[in-house]
This record gives sequence, C-alpha cells and structure tokens, in this order.
Amino acid sequence: MINNSEILTLSELETLYSLTFKAIDPANKTPDIELRYYPYVNVNHTIRIRSGKIFVRISSLFQFVPASVHESLAKILVSKLLGKKVPADARKLYRKFVNSESFQKIATENKRKRGRKDIISASGDHFDLDQIFGKVNLIYFQNKIPKPELTWSRKRTYRRLGHYDSVHNSITISKSLDDRNVPKFVVEYVVYHEMLHIKHPTQHRNGRRYNHTPAFKRDEANFPYFDEAENWIEKNAGSLRRKAQKGA
Repeated sequence: MINNSEILTLSELETLYSLTFKAIDPANKTPDIELRYYPYVNVNHTIRIRSGKIFVRISSLFQFVPASVHESLAKILVSKLLGKKVPADARKLYRKFVNSESFQKIATENKRKRGRKDIISASGDHFDLDQIFGKVNLIYFQNKIPKPELTWSRKRTYRRLGHYDSVHNSITISKSLDDRNVPKFVVEYVVYHEMLHIKHPTQHRNGRRYNHTPAFKRDEANFPYFDEAENWIEKNAGSLRRKAQKGA
C-alpha cells in the first residue's frame, strides 16, 4: 500500500501507473511503462503509446508532490489514453492541488525562469496599442495602471482576443483586431478587459482560481461601449474564425 504523503521514486511511479492500467482496463495486458520528468514551462503532462509501450512525461514540478496527487494524475492520464471517463474524485484532488496558492507560486516562478514571451510590436497596421492603452488608462483608470509590455499576437486568433500574462507582465491583443473593419471601441474594450486583470489579480480560494471576480465583472460592465463591443464580437465571431483559419 502506498503512503499518500510520501514522495515516490520513478520506479515506484512506474509501478503506480501499471496498477492504474490494471484497475481501469483489467481485461487487457498491462503494457511496459517508461516514466520521466520533463522541464516543461507550464504544468504539462503527457502520455503516449508507441510500439506497444507507454511513455509518460510528467512536469518536473511534480518531483516532490505527495503520492496522492500522483495517484490522481495517473488516473486522469490513463483514463484519457484509454478513452474512459476520468474519475471525479481524481480530477477534484488534482485541481485542488495545482490551483493551490502555494503550488501556483512555484509554477509562476518556474514559468518566469523558463518561459519566453513573444513580443512582436505594439504598433499595428491600423491601431497602436500604446496609444490605446494610454487613452484607456487616462479615462477609466486615472493613469493608475502601470504600463505592461504591449504587443499584437503573431497570428490571427478567434477564440482568445486578448491575454494578460502576469508572469511576464504583458498584454497581447489578437492580430485579428488590427483590421480596418474593426471598430476602435472594440479594440479599446479588449485592452480595457485585459487591464482589469492587472487591477483585479487572480484570487485563489479553496483550491480554485478566480480570474473574473464580482468586482472585475462590475468594472467590466462599466465600460461605456460594453454591450456594443460584446455584440460586435458575437456577431463577427464567424468572420474572425474564418480569417484566422485562412491566415488572412
């Protein structure tokens, strides 16, 4: 029996994954397993099967986590590989651990050391993010938001039109919005939204992360063109998707 508070060796982890395979898929023979830690920038883990052998790569940040967390991760990875439903208790325990404030501090520092932010330019073909940030900061924040790195994304996107990276202190706006057919108030709204992430940092409570707190949402709704911008984005979602997929 595994002590859930102990730190497992690689050999013990491979045994754990073998036992997890047997528990989830008892009708088939358990394949050989090779497990290694890998220095991912983010908290990533992978599991693949090649030539009948299982290769597991776990974030190096997990080298010293309790056995109970590894057990939950094993259930998640093996279930996904076999196309089975992930046990709710395993998902809940894993999320509680990785979203805890103590682990997030470790993950953030790891990303700061290993990560590299792709900064292109704040000056676009149709809009200048430096100018927009300055205007939005003056009008809506009384110039109280410290200026982060501002950049357009390298490629057009449609699922995410803006992103604030607290680790590298940067705001990235989708290249899809640097278009003459996009109203300026839409770009200003997306920049305003990302600036709110600076004003209202992510909160950690009971193992969960809250990016859009009630205070955040109240401030967001105070943007004068909130409804118009949201409606424009919703109405033009299809066009943004097609252009992004074409790379136009």
